[in-house]
Amino acid sequence: MAIYDTEEEQVEQLKKWWDENSSSLIAGVIAAIVAVIGWNLWQDHSLQQRVQASDTYQQLLDAVNQNDSLAIDALAGKLSSEHASTTYADFAALHKAKIKVDSGDLDGAKAILQQQMQDTRSDNLAHVARLRLVQLMLASGQHEQGLELIAAIDRSKAEGFLARYDELEGDLYVAMDRLDEARNAYQNAIRSGQASPLTQFKLDDLTVPAFQPAASQP
Repeated sequence: MAIYDTEEEQVEQLKKWWDENSSSLIAGVIAAIVAVIGWNLWQDHSLQQRVQASDTYQQLLDAVNQNDSLAIDALAGKLSSEHASTTYADFAALHKAKIKVDSGDLDGAKAILQQQMQDTRSDNLAHVARLRLVQLMLASGQHEQGLELIAAIDRSKAEGFLARYDELEGDLYVAMDRLDEARNAYQNAIRSGQASPLTQFKLDDLTVPAFQPAASQP
């Protein structure tokens, strides 16, 4: 009988515990189910967004091959507004800047590249945008501004791009007729081991003595 009473007490305790905790348990189970469903829905949505961004970018590449500037502008704008967090939007902005350059709108291209430097989440693409912006500044005579952009980089975080920065710095100094500084910049690029062969030619041009006309014969 004592055993029966003990089992009966256990049942009563379980009933009491259930009455006190059933609501929170059910709520917890429901919350877990909702979380799992929400996560799956988010994953499906993210995948769908990536697929859409990829499709749009492919359309943009087709437009680039066809040299369709209007389509490029529209598709780049779509990627920027609907898929701003993707790398596709970053590449689209670079294509859009190039179209501006090809059409002679250097100021428009500069504005895009400046914005891209701020917006992109990729350090590498930020360097690409900065380098292209410096090239445009070189082309448009904004030499001091170009040097300021290069000086602002953190060289410890620009591995892989330093040789190109140094070469461009040399180009800017040449344009300003500051040849000693240009030589130093080109030499820095070459010492990095990543300089293009053209850098050596540029340095050689600066070290070749000026042409001296032959003395006239009496």
